[in-house]
Amino acid sequence: MRVPRRVMLLTAAAALAARRTLQTPYELTGRSVLITGGSRGLGLALAREFAARGARLMLAARDGAELERAAADLRARGAQVQTAVADVTDAADVNRLVEETARVYGGLDVLVNNAGLIQTGPLENMTEEDFRDIMEINAFAPLRLTRCALPLLRARRGRVLIVSSVGGKVAVPHLAPYSMSKFASAGLGQALRAELARDGVGVTTVLPGLMRTGSPRNAQVKGQHRKEYALFATLDNLPVMSLDAAEAARRIVNALVRGDAEAMIGGPAQVLRYAQALAPQLTADLLALGTRFLPGPTTSDRAVPGREVESAVTRRNPIKRDAEAQFNKGGPS
Repeated sequence: MRVPRRVMLLTAAAALAARRTLQTPYELTGRSVLITGGSRGLGLALAREFAARGARLMLAARDGAELERAAADLRARGAQVQTAVADVTDAADVNRLVEETARVYGGLDVLVNNAGLIQTGPLENMTEEDFRDIMEINAFAPLRLTRCALPLLRARRGRVLIVSSVGGKVAVPHLAPYSMSKFASAGLGQALRAELARDGVGVTTVLPGLMRTGSPRNAQVKGQHRKEYALFATLDNLPVMSLDAAEAARRIVNALVRGDAEAMIGGPAQVLRYAQALAPQLTADLLALGTRFLPGPTTSDRAVPGREVESAVTRRNPIKRDAEAQFNKGGPS
């Protein structure tokens, strides 16, 4: 007997509602939380949200000065926070970071894999090295850090958060290496959730769309640098297209507290994911059509940070300036 699709959808919706009603939320008060890439952008927004819920923080990033500015911001808000300079692509740094967190807080409850890299530009100007570099940071680093921290997480029946992207479900033009790495991180999150459940360790993968975090300044830009950056920085700061970073952080932490397997963050991200799921051919055709209107490739594969190709238009964008000031992106990285 064939079950009507409507019945299947209603049953799935009822099961999801029951799960959310019956499952006890994960209490964050007093928990130790390690956040990579925690000195600026989304990492800093997440740190503020965890701190507001009573968590104790360990922030990790490569820039010590940025870490201290972030720590000062958080302490002014009443947070308990420590910092550690670390490169998540370096195995020795990863081991030292986990050991330092355990030393300071006596263990680890929540691991937030947030550190990441973004590159924008035509596929023709992306090298194989670009793909390998971004895979190291966006995919292998979360794997390496989670495995290193696993004994501590098992002991506390802790949680792992992987910050992926809607680009990990739908490949976005001019973000080919980024999309590849985020597909990998989303797959890693699914695998870890299934494998670590028996140890009592919960894994949540979040897939945000564009967020107003000030991140374009630190993006690696290729191709027609000024045009690429102007487009990326403008889209990243459009109120309808992008989500306020503080609101994104609140939704992300809510997903972790609920114990969600995956969570799309932001309305446009939801629309893009459902379009891909329901009409993959049409979505692919529209993305291919849209690519025709993007800046073309150049003869040079040179990458420059976004902050080096600011124009009068991007500098004067008040939403962009506000995001950079709020999330520690105003100065050189």
